[in-house]
Amino acid sequence: MATATASSSAHGGRMALDGGSARSVPDRVISNARPTRRAGIPWLARRARIAIATVLAAAGVLAGVGLLITQPGVRKLPFRASRRADPRRIGIAVHYLATTLAPRDVQHPAHLQQAATYLADGFRAAGARVLSQPFVVRGRTFENVVARLGPDGGAPLVVGAHYDAFGEFGGNPGADDNASGAAALVELARILAGAAFRQPVELVAFTTEEPPYFASPGMGSAVHARGLVTEGRKPAQMICLEMIGFFTPAQPWPSALLRLLYPNRGDFIAVVGRWSDRSLVEQTKSAMTGASALPVRSYAGPEIAGMDASDHRSYWRIGTSAVMVTDTAFLRNPQYHAPGDRPETLDYARMAQVVDGIANAVLWLAGPPLGSSPGGSTTAPQPPGAR
Repeated sequence: MATATASSSAHGGRMALDGGSARSVPDRVISNARPTRRAGIPWLARRARIAIATVLAAAGVLAGVGLLITQPGVRKLPFRASRRADPRRIGIAVHYLATTLAPRDVQHPAHLQQAATYLADGFRAAGARVLSQPFVVRGRTFENVVARLGPDGGAPLVVGAHYDAFGEFGGNPGADDNASGAAALVELARILAGAAFRQPVELVAFTTEEPPYFASPGMGSAVHARGLVTEGRKPAQMICLEMIGFFTPAQPWPSALLRLLYPNRGDFIAVVGRWSDRSLVEQTKSAMTGASALPVRSYAGPEIAGMDASDHRSYWRIGTSAVMVTDTAFLRNPQYHAPGDRPETLDYARMAQVVDGIANAVLWLAGPPLGSSPGGSTTAPQPPGAR
């Protein structure tokens, strides 16, 4: 049996012998049949390279955004205060506010008034100039307590915390939320009073942060912010202390992205702000990181659910850069707005580190000049019967 190929026909093809018969096979069929399979290999490789490049680019963008949001590489600003926060003093204040004066909600105005008086006494004992700011909401009178440090006049740095507690469904102790922040203000006054500030500083204990006044013009912080604007003293910066005492081995997160960007241990304090607050977030974090070994994490990015759920929101609304310092509140503390939010659940040693960090931030933001020390009174307020 033999196989032969004839010469090209008039049709531009070739003659092939198949079982003794001749048939015409177009040149393009012969020339294209085999290379078609080989051409697919480099095409698939190109697609793979494009896919890999796209994934890497997306990962790079995500990593870049993550770095901008979390600011992991901030420098540590050395601790500038001449004294440290005392965990015992903080614990005494929290126990008094969250035990003796519980519940501290709008349904118990006498307890709120006693809390205001206690905080004012603490500010005075530290040597601060104390101002009461009464205001009326829905026919009821409430009171912010303001401690002024540094020069009179000018745009102040405000550090604030609310002292009222949630009581919509019955009275709660409100230890972490927010006796912890209010007690921190009193300890800050002790550390900072007497410093030669180049900028006014106001430590403000707010009331009516909780419902039914939350997110309304009747919030104590909204009253304070509007008052400064009316005086022509719109605040330069604001730091809000919102739940700073609860630490735990596990840190829950509501989304996969947050789990990717932040630790899974609840052993840190957080500084939270918007994109426009990035500079203040970074300055506050740098000062807090330099003050102690307590881990400090930060978020400076788009507004997400819950990040405006405290008094800093009132200063955002007047155009002031403001940040919230928090233990992540309801994300971490299972006793949020509940009867279990009691003083014994808090970590006072870590709270003292948070206060040291805030004191350092205030000193770096508002003075005194390098080389000076804050000084101030060494006495602290004691609740009735504590001595």
